[in-house]
Amino acid sequence: MIRVIRKFIFRTILLVLLLLGSVGFVAYFYPEKILCADSGPVTADVIVLLGGGSHERPLRAAQLFRQHCAPRILITGAGDDIINLNLLLQNGVPAKAIEMENQSMTTSENARFTLPRLREEKVHSVILVTSWYHARRSQKTFEHYAPDLKFYSRPSYYAFDRKDWVPLGVARKLAKEFIKVPGYWIRYGVNPF
Repeated sequence: MIRVIRKFIFRTILLVLLLLGSVGFVAYFYPEKILCADSGPVTADVIVLLGGGSHERPLRAAQLFRQHCAPRILITGAGDDIINLNLLLQNGVPAKAIEMENQSMTTSENARFTLPRLREEKVHSVILVTSWYHARRSQKTFEHYAPDLKFYSRPSYYAFDRKDWVPLGVARKLAKEFIKVPGYWIRYGVNPF
């Protein structure tokens, strides 16, 4: 009986290690398959621009605004909100089309602090703009806190090529993102799948 239990435990551990190894392989060689989410060409009531990144996010948001994907942009996130505002203005977004939420410090707070304003304004659909490696977690976080709204992801692809990861600091951000994805699942219940 003990031999059967040991054999079962050994096989279970082996299976778990193989599964983790497979996920690790995919994560290392194809992180975009796990981290990136892009809804493709869509229109919505508002663009929500998440803070962070390397200031490529406001350029993407301005591009989508000029393509008439949404009539206004809501900047969310403390710290680089003024920089993002200035970059939007410099890239052709009129000041009257920009709103700001500048208290949030995390992706979870981005969602929780932004959603009351979106609901008050009767928003039904939102385009989320962030970095490609942050796109899936941000979309899943917003969907978690507001399943009644429709969220689209239109990320920036700055430093998407593997050769740019180390010199542009994306390799470190990718590593952090792979920690944050399960962390958000455990802490907030945000299912990444």
